[in-house]
Amino acid sequence: MKNKKSEGPYEKFLRFGGENLTESELLAIILRTGCVGEDAESVASAVLELGRYPRKGLLGLVDVSIEELQAIDGIGPVKAVKLKAVAELSARMSRARAEVGFDARSPEKVADFFMEELRHLQRERLVLVCLDSKNMMISESVISEGRVNTSFVSPREIFIEALKRRAVRIILIHNHPSGSVKPSRQDDEVTERILKLGIEIGIPLIDHIIIGDGNYYSYLEYDRLT
Repeated sequence: MKNKKSEGPYEKFLRFGGENLTESELLAIILRTGCVGEDAESVASAVLELGRYPRKGLLGLVDVSIEELQAIDGIGPVKAVKLKAVAELSARMSRARAEVGFDARSPEKVADFFMEELRHLQRERLVLVCLDSKNMMISESVISEGRVNTSFVSPREIFIEALKRRAVRIILIHNHPSGSVKPSRQDDEVTERILKLGIEIGIPLIDHIIIGDGNYYSYLEYDRLT
């Protein structure tokens, strides 16, 4: 039997299961080979080091470009695409799991649904979620996308979209690229304005959720929608 010390990531996966492998070992299985003087796990470790604050390690692959990956010895176009595909699949799997448990009445469930889509963005994005009378999602629409820490919101555009979708209620969701979920003065002003207009039009705003890096802030949870 092969000595445990000489076991590679593939053999360790078979013996102990993927949950017992490190991120570099898991990536080494995807890469399969290294380069001259470096095995696949060493190359995988170099890949993980590209992750930028605050998303280091495997999570950081979302923000790393194919060109940056190819700058590592042992990573060519094919391996770079494989690594980016791993990152994209991870994000989609996370979203699919969240979709199963989506509940508009639960800020946590809503935040989970949009977390992987928004947490990695370098620009603010405002998403409008339209709901029916049973609080089921009718649609999700990107209303605005601005520079870092800036989001340009058009109440007219929000309610035109809500009316077009025949929404009964709406939720606003946007991200903070800084990772912090503390509402800004602009966030408060936008929320108050949409809240008042929604009451007048008859399509109430039931929550405004700010997505950070793995966390969220809900105006509903903090009882700020009255």
